[in-house]
Amino acid sequence: MEFSQEDFDHLLLSEHARKAAEANYATNPLDADNLTKWGGALLELSQFQNVSDSKDMIRDAVLKLEEALAINPTKHDALWCLGNAHTSHAFLTPDPNEANVYFDKARDCFQKAVDEDPSNELYRKSLEVTAKAPEFHSEIHKHGIGQQTAGPSGGGSSASATAASNPKSSKTKSSDLKYDICGWIILAVGLVAWVGMTKSHVPPPPPR
Repeated sequence: MEFSQEDFDHLLLSEHARKAAEANYATNPLDADNLTKWGGALLELSQFQNVSDSKDMIRDAVLKLEEALAINPTKHDALWCLGNAHTSHAFLTPDPNEANVYFDKARDCFQKAVDEDPSNELYRKSLEVTAKAPEFHSEIHKHGIGQQTAGPSGGGSSASATAASNPKSSKTKSSDLKYDICGWIILAVGLVAWVGMTKSHVPPPPPR
């Protein structure tokens, strides 16, 4: 996997946010804002992992976000982040029935986020697009589009090229499907906005 400088900077920012949130949690475990940032940072970092590690990181993100919601059940940004986590997990799950369980959870989270903040265009768009997610999932896995590791942009183009040039190889890797760029529509839109919202709250990384 090759990273551009921008991707590498993004990775460092997310890792710094994760470490800062972990440190803050040690002093104040009941800070729902901090838990939400921690979950969001883990979700960002999951994009840079292989399939197995990505799933593990998404599960950790879900736990942090659920912990935030246990403290504040109406925290709409945590609900929205949790919806993205469930969507991401769904696209990493080849079985459509199992994936649909995660899509349903995501839809519930996005709906709750919209209910709490009806004027938020991002929440409404996430809810709208998630209705099409099972269709994206079906197309992605039907054609065997995916790759062993997640790239910063979802790996759709390179994955498609790999499958076309080596169909036999793509079939043998079908059990480890990643996600096409379509599968990352919700997550990509959401996380870009999340990073924009939280950058101003993240302390600068220590000097090298």
